[in-house]
Amino acid sequence: MEYLSLFLTAFAAATVLPAYSEVLLGGMATQGYPIEWLWFWATLGNTLGSVVNGVIGRQVERFKNKRWFPITDKQLESAQVRFNRFGQWSLLMGWLPIGGDALTLIGGIMRVPWLNFVILVAIGKGARYAVVLWLVLEASATMG
Repeated sequence: MEYLSLFLTAFAAATVLPAYSEVLLGGMATQGYPIEWLWFWATLGNTLGSVVNGVIGRQVERFKNKRWFPITDKQLESAQVRFNRFGQWSLLMGWLPIGGDALTLIGGIMRVPWLNFVILVAIGKGARYAVVLWLVLEASATMG
């Protein structure tokens, strides 16, 4: 059940929902849960949450001219130009706390092939969680 909670928290953290998976991940790591499983479930949940952003991004074209749509054509075009500067490799930065979710959304808008999307996002997310786990374990070893 604890791994499911971690998965769901990591999933939500990759969407627009307010969730902070690093706190739960760090707490579980200090309680002695196997690090490999913590890393796996957090990375999987966060990556799949970003896939949801990609799916939403692929639907933008059908909603962009609606009055309620929060992004103007000019903002959308600007985001696409910035994304194209580094192309699909930008998705490696999908882990960033500010702008990372937007990158995965734009990746969907730009129709990055799904295999590339998932691999690049998973590498970035997995690296972030590996660093978080390392920092937590180093801090707890220093304190304890």
